[in-house]
Amino acid sequence: MLDIAEDLYRWVEQGRDFAVATVVAVGGSAPRRPGAALAVDADGTAIGSVSGGCVEGAVYDLCQQALRDGESVLERFGYSDDDAFAVGLTCGGVIDILVTPVRAGDPDRPVIAAALAAAARGGTAAVARIVAGPAHLIGRALLVHSDGSHEGGFGAHPELDRTVAAEARAVLDAGRTGTLEIGEQGSRCGAPLTLLVESSVPPPRMIVFGAIDFASALVRIGTFLGYHVTVCDARPVFATRARFPEAGEIVVDWPHRYLERTEVDARTVLCVLTHDAKFDVPLLKLALRLPVAYVGAMGSRRTHLDRNDRLREVGVTELELARLRSPIGLDLGARTPEETALSIASEIVANRRGGSGVSLAGAHTPIHHDTEPGPVGRIGSVA
Repeated sequence: MLDIAEDLYRWVEQGRDFAVATVVAVGGSAPRRPGAALAVDADGTAIGSVSGGCVEGAVYDLCQQALRDGESVLERFGYSDDDAFAVGLTCGGVIDILVTPVRAGDPDRPVIAAALAAAARGGTAAVARIVAGPAHLIGRALLVHSDGSHEGGFGAHPELDRTVAAEARAVLDAGRTGTLEIGEQGSRCGAPLTLLVESSVPPPRMIVFGAIDFASALVRIGTFLGYHVTVCDARPVFATRARFPEAGEIVVDWPHRYLERTEVDARTVLCVLTHDAKFDVPLLKLALRLPVAYVGAMGSRRTHLDRNDRLREVGVTELELARLRSPIGLDLGARTPEETALSIASEIVANRRGGSGVSLAGAHTPIHHDTEPGPVGRIGSVA
């Protein structure tokens, strides 16, 4: 639901009633991950997607039904071998979808509205909704902020709200979306409730060092992939807004000095395009010791070998060097800045999702490498 927060919050501000269908869990091969959503308003306008087209029509009808009767429902969709024309996922997967009405006067509308507002402005918050349990609790929501405070509640046992808030904050701290099970009275005992926790966190960072023509193309594709992109270069004549209009931030400073003072996390990717030893060596010495997702450096294979020798001379260990993706990018035969940016972005995605980078045709490998095993409804937290 939070993946379409901007549009949904606009509907809230306009006073529209709507129903939102959210992917709760997946099994096998499925096109969308938990948290993906499709919403339908009272006029029949639809936004978002839950399956890439496979079951959109049936989910659209469920949303309209939820708007009419005001009831939340959990529905399962899967491939039918007996009837190829049956509603289902032709990719062979199974998905559980929660359909929740959000209408004027509904007790959870203020909670949903607050969650959408936080996500729309890029804030940090998590919304937990009950997807399996007593019928009167299905769809009920609780909003959890980064400081652990929460809004709304399930109207059941007071300990349940406190337990869910604590569990949801842990999911939020990890920046994840997924399901969890808690006892109906807030303990691990008793009848279990299944909840979907959706996290809204600021976009991950991509820091591009080196204000060259290849960087301009990488900024564009990084922004397209949802990164907040920073360009850093010590040369003010090159690090300009005119050259990088799509960058979220442009910094004129020595790369290693900027990296020392800026915030990074486990989702941050660092792309070193300077291929100049006076910049690269102090920068990579620091970068390879930070808990970031990806460190890549541009240069020929000769440059790579020379740079590694220089890094060893300043104390970088073999274990640290093993983290360096150099020469940067996948082997696409790229030549132009745009092709090179695609090569780099492809390696970043493969690194994040566990892909091999080989052609899918004839590979006999799963398409979605980050799909966790397990029956639908019991899927662990996923990115």
